[in-house]
Amino acid sequence: MRILVVEDDAELAGLIAMGLRNESYATDVAATGAEAEECLRTTAYDLVCLDLGLPDADGLELVRRLGTDAGLHRPRRLIVLTARDAVADRVAGLDAGADDYLVKPFHFSELTARLRALARRGVEEGIALRVGELALDPSTHEAWRAGVPLVLTPREYSLLRYFMLHPGVVLSTEDLLEHVWDANANPFTASVRVILSRLRRKLGEPPPIVTIPNVGYQLRTEP
Repeated sequence: MRILVVEDDAELAGLIAMGLRNESYATDVAATGAEAEECLRTTAYDLVCLDLGLPDADGLELVRRLGTDAGLHRPRRLIVLTARDAVADRVAGLDAGADDYLVKPFHFSELTARLRALARRGVEEGIALRVGELALDPSTHEAWRAGVPLVLTPREYSLLRYFMLHPGVVLSTEDLLEHVWDANANPFTASVRVILSRLRRKLGEPPPIVTIPNVGYQLRTEP
């Protein structure tokens, strides 16, 4: 998933982003409401972690606007991270459009557990993803082909997971950069091709991910 962390506390934002990247999530950071809006105008995020107490904006108002402002890409999921712990605040956040509400201070393990739970919503297979001979468990970051474990780097794992969430769909390099890499990725480098080449070698023959000339890449739905 591509995640946007909106948090004005630079130290906390850095810790959250570092932890999420270590968990194989492509993560961007915004410190203000204005920065968050700029990110949301240019990028379709899978999930946003939003602090309500921003220095230049009301986070709750931003949550509401995500459902009405056509210029902002609405993320698939949104979780509020805030020090506001009153029941009325939680109700307001969820009613405004948030999918979950986590009160500070929190354990990072709880945040990642909630992110995994949000990511599983809408996936018919439940926890495990299965496409042909491939299987992947987001809760343990394990993957297999024909029952044989695959030893993948975090980036390779994220790339495989994105393909498995879109079986049979032709994905362009731009699609992969937007959802598997973060804002620090250079779109003019060969990073996608290099990581994809390594992943294909580890997946073995016949290759489940094929190249569609001049278009992109596709995960076959049959072995």
